[in-house]
Amino acid sequence: MMAPRYLATVICLLLFAGSEARNVLMIVADDAGREMQVYGNTECKMPHLESLAKRSVTFTSAFTAVSSCSPSRSAILTGLPTHQNGMFGLHQGYHHFSSFDKVRSLPGILSEHGIRTGIIGKKHVGPEAVYPFDFAHTEETESILQVGRNITRIRDLVRQFFSSNDTRPFFLYIGFHDPHRCGHTHPEYGSFCEKFGNREPGMGNIPDWTPTAYDPSELTLPYFVQNTTVAREDLAAQYTTLSRLDQGIGLVLRELEASGHGQDTMIIYTSDNGIPFPSGRTNFYEPGVVEPLLISSPEHQSSWSGSTAVLSSLLDLTPTVLDWLSIPYPKYYIQKKNEPVVLTGKSLLQYLNGTTNIPPVKGNSVRTNLVHSPRDNDEAVFFSHDLHEITMYYPMRSIRTPKYKLIHNLGYKMPFPIDQDFYISPVFQDILNHTRDMTPLPWYKTLQEYYYRDQWELFDLKVDPEESYNVAGKGSYKDVLKELQFQLWKWQNQTYDPWICGLGAVLQDSGAYADHHGCFPLYNKV
Repeated sequence: MMAPRYLATVICLLLFAGSEARNVLMIVADDAGREMQVYGNTECKMPHLESLAKRSVTFTSAFTAVSSCSPSRSAILTGLPTHQNGMFGLHQGYHHFSSFDKVRSLPGILSEHGIRTGIIGKKHVGPEAVYPFDFAHTEETESILQVGRNITRIRDLVRQFFSSNDTRPFFLYIGFHDPHRCGHTHPEYGSFCEKFGNREPGMGNIPDWTPTAYDPSELTLPYFVQNTTVAREDLAAQYTTLSRLDQGIGLVLRELEASGHGQDTMIIYTSDNGIPFPSGRTNFYEPGVVEPLLISSPEHQSSWSGSTAVLSSLLDLTPTVLDWLSIPYPKYYIQKKNEPVVLTGKSLLQYLNGTTNIPPVKGNSVRTNLVHSPRDNDEAVFFSHDLHEITMYYPMRSIRTPKYKLIHNLGYKMPFPIDQDFYISPVFQDILNHTRDMTPLPWYKTLQEYYYRDQWELFDLKVDPEESYNVAGKGSYKDVLKELQFQLWKWQNQTYDPWICGLGAVLQDSGAYADHHGCFPLYNKV
């Protein structure tokens, strides 16, 4: 049986130079992911990523930290979950979420150690003082269609960055906007901007892109997408933009070679959150959190074409970058003046050669004297979500082990919210129309089941990989539930989660309770 195929959102490609000077290139693209043959998808044509996979270690159990754009990007660049770094939801527009002013991010830390930093394409995090880049061409300076989807423009900017006379090691972050939905902002280009630059009348021309068309009737739908003509056409449109993304990555890698850094650079490719289809983005179900992750190191060529099933998180990318560059994590404080910030992720370099340059870190002792063990993160990854858009308050926390996943829906009495671009998408409108007209819908859920969820959802992934049966209330899983709840609570302690008391109690953590924090019940039946 073929493993489930997932799409994700936002790709991260990190390039690190080798032994004498080490550089970093990170590519983050919206709504892309595991569309590669190495992950079981033989239909979506991604030749440049397949080529990269042949010179990489493939992480087959990689996950985002939060299935939402700005929060996930902040987690990638800080190594801190969204509830700890303050990026509770989308950054720009009337959402206006930003990381805490005291948070330290990769570009800021690296700049202090003589690393040149640059960003091309989608940024979508702030404030500027927390995420500073020396070289910047983003949606803050020009059209996101040009710097995020026009692969010729992206190629030219990469060339400009590499042609600088600056000889410092570099950290270059490239944010592809493909294949994010665009039906709510630029409907003239199609639901995924799949027509943008395709040379048809009024669509413009991206010289370096050769569009790839897909026959919707021939696609194999993942289990979480309804089997209808509308859904098939929607998926085919996304696959077309994935071809543009893949060809863009090919251009970037060619510029890397031309710059002379092809043999001294480590590459990390991943994605930030899930596919914008049902159970995907903004969800903690598998389609919303699974990510591609490829690491190609010229210093570990014996590992190329290999794979590892170690659980990994996008929270691991910051410690991985710092490990590669032999840069220590700075000592600083956010919430607690006497408790320095500590990364709970791990360096992934150890899975290339079995060693790591930075000793394992210990977790915070906030509210308890819990001590973090690196073994914990080898056996589990954690997720934290608060909002996506400003109106989409639905806090969730989750833990996933190789066998189980536990989701805590703190706002379970509310309907699960739907974001703007997903709401007007063909695939969701198709679900709404079938539900309204009470016609049969070939989907694995009903709309009401999608909206209303249990407070605790526990899935046995070995026997139920599609997460169809919540076993939280079954007696045979009583001990599993209790243990996962404790591990999740412990991680929330380590990361100063202000939602640790949930919605049924009030957290007191200052004044008389500064050293002995407590959750005081509200008796509100939550």
